[in-house]
Amino acid sequence: MTEPTEREGLTYEGAGVSIAAQDRALVEVKRLARTTFTPGVLSEIGSFGGLFTLEPDNPSGTVLVASADGVGTKLKVAQMAGVHGTVGEDLVNHCVNDILVQGARPLFFLDYFASGHLEPGVAVQVIEGLARGCRANGCALLGGETAEMPGFYQPGEYDLAGFIVGSCRRDRLLRREGVAVGDLLVALPSSGLHTNGYSLARRVFFERLGLATESEVAGLGRTVVDVLLAVHRSYLAAVAPLLDEGLVTSAAHITGGGIPDNLPRALPAGVGAEILLDSWDEPALFRLLREAGRIPEDDMRRTFNLGVGMILVVAPARLGAVLERLVPHGPGWVIGRCVAGAGVRFVGERRA
Repeated sequence: MTEPTEREGLTYEGAGVSIAAQDRALVEVKRLARTTFTPGVLSEIGSFGGLFTLEPDNPSGTVLVASADGVGTKLKVAQMAGVHGTVGEDLVNHCVNDILVQGARPLFFLDYFASGHLEPGVAVQVIEGLARGCRANGCALLGGETAEMPGFYQPGEYDLAGFIVGSCRRDRLLRREGVAVGDLLVALPSSGLHTNGYSLARRVFFERLGLATESEVAGLGRTVVDVLLAVHRSYLAAVAPLLDEGLVTSAAHITGGGIPDNLPRALPAGVGAEILLDSWDEPALFRLLREAGRIPEDDMRRTFNLGVGMILVVAPARLGAVLERLVPHGPGWVIGRCVAGAGVRFVGERRA
């Protein structure tokens, strides 16, 4: 790929990640997966979590909600810094959030840890993070796989993936079909980049800015490693009580693809979203990435969460109760509303 000059803007595709290519592949993946579906499957590929019931004819039976994910190239930062105790927690929290937006609580978790040569001290640090995340979310670390693959990974490299299963009563699942034009969108703040956009963020920090992992980041008052390894937030404690009271209609975990790609997954056909740019102060980290990398706005929105880790769809009559209950956890704010149409439209100007 052509290297951008200092004056050119960086993009996610230029950093080696093509969201468009992923979208094209998903079309065929959906077709292939659909050929395997049995009567217990309640969801299509593309939901945040897959739904499966052992009681297809019971409208209030228990549904298993499952998801799988990784940490992405955030692992490269951990490996560069020699700090391995947080990525496992990142992974658990990411997976917990993916099933939470379906209405589920976590039951158990499994992991896959692979390296070219197993370094026991590193593996233990990673698993400690997994265990910490599982304890915090009331989730059992049920098992996993440790693979040693000489010649496949470079020295010091490893990969990490996780698989979660949770449960929810079928009649308590969050369903996007219940969303209506006029419903409000409530945002919950992120704790940083979470686990997405690191291929682009690493280019900004380490190539464009020329920083090392222990360098202090001007304007942020923290080191690069502290900024980039901030743990992906779990929203279970904040959102579960809202689900118990039936205050949330639908929800989106803002991960890869940002708000434009993830929020529509929580909306039915014929309903789009209007996001008010002046409704929140974008964290300084994202302003730094945009300016130092000269990143186009469309890439910023589809690569990073911009300080928004989750969006809840809430009926107007329930807004007061939702915001009140979120105060101890964030709090949340109204970031926009549901409108007729499709997709996500950003309106207004970002706060300076």
